[in-house]
Amino acid sequence: MSDVVLKLDGVEKFYNKDLAGEIHVLRGVDLDLKAGEMVALVAPSGAGKSTLLHIAGLLDEADVGVVEIGGKELGGTSDRRRTKARREDIGFVYQFHHLLPEFSALENISLPQMANGVSKKAAAERAQELLDTVGVAHRAHHRPAELSGGEQQRVAFCRALANKPRILLADEPTGNLDPATSDQVFDALMRLVRETGLAALVATHNMALAARMDRVVRLENGVLVDGQADAVA
Repeated sequence: MSDVVLKLDGVEKFYNKDLAGEIHVLRGVDLDLKAGEMVALVAPSGAGKSTLLHIAGLLDEADVGVVEIGGKELGGTSDRRRTKARREDIGFVYQFHHLLPEFSALENISLPQMANGVSKKAAAERAQELLDTVGVAHRAHHRPAELSGGEQQRVAFCRALANKPRILLADEPTGNLDPATSDQVFDALMRLVRETGLAALVATHNMALAARMDRVVRLENGVLVDGQADAVA
């Protein structure tokens, strides 16, 4: 059985398709992401990193190509199937934490589980375990405004993994943090990935962090190429 959990094959994306100002953002992206693998996605601003993550996460559709999760083609399926796959198989983390301000850290992590049918007690237990893994268990009952930026982002990581997805997609997850906090938060992210064995694709401008991952891929002229983190400015 293949350990590839996310496969992109010949993915292309156009904006303003068939118009005079057509923009060909992705020109045949191929990627195999394996369980337990942490891959850095690097490229200059505006090169299409977020577009690629949105297609991989079934938030957007490719104009051409195949998107497979767990060996199943999901790129061109119904909204219902795509929503189900996002809820069960994919966790998202963004540059801003997007936590619900009126709920505590524990509740922010529990709510996605309860929406998936998990009991309140079981959801809270898993939330507490995840918070402990990233070193902020003592902040479980604090609301986002009472947390530091690094703590907020660690809670966001926990929320992304609450429903035990197979894939984590992260878009500049440490982009709003100072260097010292960025390192601490990235350590927490790596710990979560290693302990859960999920596959992670992390878009980042931080070349030092990219170099710590298992593999670096560069988005160059609309295609992915293997490369060193220091090759992208």
